[in-house]
Amino acid sequence: MAGVAVLHGACMIVLAVDCMGGDHGVKVTLPACQRFLERYPDARLLLVGQAEALAGFAHERARVVPATEVVAMDDAVEVALRKKKDSSMRVAIQQVKDGAAQAAVSAGNTGALMAIARYLLKTLEGIERPAIATQLPNAKGAATTVLDLGANVDCTAEHLLQFAVMGSALVSVLKNDGQPTVGLLNIGEEAIKGSDEIKRAGELLRAAAGSGDLNFIGNVEGNDIFKGAADIVVCDGFVGNVALKTSEGLASMIVGFLKEEFSRGIFTKFAAIVAYPVLKALQRRMDHRRYNGAALLGLRGLVFKSHGSADAVAFEQALRRAYDAASNQLLDRVRERIAHAAPLLADSAPTPLAQPLPA
Repeated sequence: MAGVAVLHGACMIVLAVDCMGGDHGVKVTLPACQRFLERYPDARLLLVGQAEALAGFAHERARVVPATEVVAMDDAVEVALRKKKDSSMRVAIQQVKDGAAQAAVSAGNTGALMAIARYLLKTLEGIERPAIATQLPNAKGAATTVLDLGANVDCTAEHLLQFAVMGSALVSVLKNDGQPTVGLLNIGEEAIKGSDEIKRAGELLRAAAGSGDLNFIGNVEGNDIFKGAADIVVCDGFVGNVALKTSEGLASMIVGFLKEEFSRGIFTKFAAIVAYPVLKALQRRMDHRRYNGAALLGLRGLVFKSHGSADAVAFEQALRRAYDAASNQLLDRVRERIAHAAPLLADSAPTPLAQPLPA
């Protein structure tokens, strides 16, 4: 099996890690890799990056794969794709393409990561646009999977149908649930509301539910993401990214509130102490680090995106997401879902996009 190593007769999950990407690079990625290897004895890591930066890391289940260049967070997509052909990001994804690893993880430039992954791995048959999917905490103590989160600002109804199919495969792995519920993000629950594209998407999703391809429950509103009204919420990348940033901002606001209240007078401080356990539990539930690790769905290989400003705790979570996806054959499940929905996807196929930029 490609990307699976065998050690002492046991199958090992192999992840390729872009150690140089993100705001903090090896200061975050290497400690996260160390903790991850300690927790997962059946995992191996390919540490991709500049040899001198990785020289101090040693583990029997880790190997350095050299790369001479780094994709900066502000690099244009064309620079990352055409000019930095030996970047740690590209070399990490190349490991997946070559079958040396089952998944790649990077905290680097999102646009560059999507462009390089799409160029090297290509999209699955039946999928026009890859999507970014991650989980946002909800009031049920669980999480709602939302996609797209920024890869596609303008989406057709057909793209939203494809996102729903891929998201269902992802959640079936995360929750071991073959029929996760799907909601379409809209300005109201009624089918007559929303733009023409959203109404059309609702029609396609209802047709998919009728054919057994999706467990579509109808339109949902923004607050339903955090209520946990559906396991999966489908939307375009513009709206999804706003929802993600709102969630992260709320968590930061709670932390700021706690710090401010404890710095005030004695009575305010006493009230804050009384409320502290509840606020601390809310802070933990809303902590975006627990949900770090977004899947790039629709590719012929597994790629996971960590938040660029992630600390070691959050980056380790991204590694765990990639590990879970690889060990539970997420790619095969996506393929199965797409194959089952193929007639519906073919009937609703949008106009093909332009080919990716040449390398």
